[in-house]
Amino acid sequence: MRRKIGVLLFICTVVFFMAGQVCAEEGPFVSEPVTPHVFEGDLRNLPLAPEIDSSSIGTEAPILGGVVQGIRDVDGQITSEENDPLVLDTIGPLAMPAPMLNFGGIGFTGVAPPDTNGDVGPSHYIQIVNSKFIIFNKAGGILAGPSNINTLWTGFGGRCESDNDGDPIVLYDSLANRWLISQFVAFSNQCIAISRGPNPVTDGWYLYDFSTGGIANDYPKFGVWPDAYYMGSQRGYGSTSDAWAFNRTRMLSGLSATSQRFDTVGQFMLPSDLDGSTPPPAGASNVFARLVDGAEFGGLDRLELRAFHVDWVTPANSTFTALPNLNTAAFDRNLCSGYDLMGNCIPQLGTTVKLESLTAWLMYRLQYRNFGGYETLVVNHTVDADTNHAGIRWYELRKTGGVWSIYQQGTHSPDSTHRWMGSVAMDGDGNMALGYSVSSSALLPSIRYTGRLASDPLGTMPQGEATLFAGLGVQTWTSRWGDYSAMNVDPVDDCTFWYTQEYVDAAGNWQTRIGNFKFPDCGVEPPTILVHDCVIAATLTPSTLDGTWTLDCSHGNITNSGTLTNITCTNPGAVCWKMDPYIDVIEVGYESHSGHYLANGKWFASGYYFSPVVGDLSSDAPGSFRMGLHGTLDPTENSMAGPNTVLGR
Repeated sequence: MRRKIGVLLFICTVVFFMAGQVCAEEGPFVSEPVTPHVFEGDLRNLPLAPEIDSSSIGTEAPILGGVVQGIRDVDGQITSEENDPLVLDTIGPLAMPAPMLNFGGIGFTGVAPPDTNGDVGPSHYIQIVNSKFIIFNKAGGILAGPSNINTLWTGFGGRCESDNDGDPIVLYDSLANRWLISQFVAFSNQCIAISRGPNPVTDGWYLYDFSTGGIANDYPKFGVWPDAYYMGSQRGYGSTSDAWAFNRTRMLSGLSATSQRFDTVGQFMLPSDLDGSTPPPAGASNVFARLVDGAEFGGLDRLELRAFHVDWVTPANSTFTALPNLNTAAFDRNLCSGYDLMGNCIPQLGTTVKLESLTAWLMYRLQYRNFGGYETLVVNHTVDADTNHAGIRWYELRKTGGVWSIYQQGTHSPDSTHRWMGSVAMDGDGNMALGYSVSSSALLPSIRYTGRLASDPLGTMPQGEATLFAGLGVQTWTSRWGDYSAMNVDPVDDCTFWYTQEYVDAAGNWQTRIGNFKFPDCGVEPPTILVHDCVIAATLTPSTLDGTWTLDCSHGNITNSGTLTNITCTNPGAVCWKMDPYIDVIEVGYESHSGHYLANGKWFASGYYFSPVVGDLSSDAPGSFRMGLHGTLDPTENSMAGPNTVLGR
């Protein structure tokens, strides 16, 4: 049952042709209070789910599809015959850290796709797939399960006990040190279990069974937020979708709780999910996001955002408000099969059967972080990188005391291999990791990941690519794949990434893998940088740096001079010289004023002065120093950046 508390009406300025879009967003619709059942047992006592013979032929899990006949080839958009403008067609150096742990997860359940998902807490990793969950310690040892998800509700009656339909999510709530497990009953109920303490094995669970009030709740995705557990769901591609809030405070206490729901205009929206120890600013709304291909629905390619503010005391004050659209670099989600939902487009080695690409929606998660001075959201989706070639478009959004904007974006498709079904996250130092599936006509479906350091050039994933698991076979009995995976960050060090994804075994059925890795410098305090007031006397020209070069750091503790010798630069577009005896390398970059990172410091042009970092570096020989100069040296700047340019931090 549901009660309609209010109606919010928004005027649609764009009509979306034949896409099932409506010109109003309604709500909130408030559920009747739901009283939980209490599971006080030990999950080790739940019955183990029966193993499925990996040679068995399974069944496909339902998904509410639909065919959308949208606008085609709108001016300003790219089409399937054009290349994604953000593709960088090279793989970086093999610097991506290898897995520290790499172990098998839940195996084939007889249903495809597995909907592989998981999350990590202080002492546990919980993995969940269609119909089953399992709890590991953080060394990869099994503590409980695998058990069918619905066995948590055994003895309590209702659809959550009798049905085991999947589309599952597990989340660690770092603000409360609790766990959330959820799956849907297709398509009438949402089953949500909240752990009663930090130990998901022995502390017990509060078990909620929310009726959707007759609303289809397909593809439900959750996010943790201080005032609610938020969920996005869809009613069929090309139809209305919904945004939900569940009363987190009452659920953590095992009290009766309500949900609130807004009908959303257009396609499925993904809620944001909090990571890190710093909560969002007090009263901040949860952000929902979706992608819109302008060639399909009109307008520019974009991310559409909504702010969900929930008021549990006076539900009529709850709002679901449109935020400014974020126009992206052009992308094309029409991979090979038109603007349909599944997009069975991904080739496999040795078979003509192609796998589902699911380009229609943002991929889980929409990860949120609060860095104090700014807030971030990171997310990804699958695109056509050139001609029917799957790549992954990823974004970092930032908010600095105002509105959200796209801080950086890129398309990861460095070679002819297809990459899709990604999940992206950011660690506490601002480094990012992107995990995904790979396959091609020359490659078995496998699991890989890439990443970027916070100091890498914007819009790039230059840290190379690592393989979590190389596939063993191909899947021919169904094209279903995914429908999602999970990249998460360990709350203990806020550095270690945990990723879970599927691959195919030799019998042709999916299996899952779990692995973790971290960037070695994450969480490590950078070495002390000795900063000096230095005066440089040299002749600068657009392409050379000539003559005897004198460095005077008399305000610090170095005074010396030396001569320069040209050397090869590791950074593209820069010119480098070696100086003896005290300074190893001088670098001058000619490409742009944009951020360029080197030696634990950001090198940038400021007016007519260059601002480098000078200091001891562990990579240098003892007693040596490294200095860099970076910026565009156009003729005007060149004349102003002459002898005795002052250098400082």
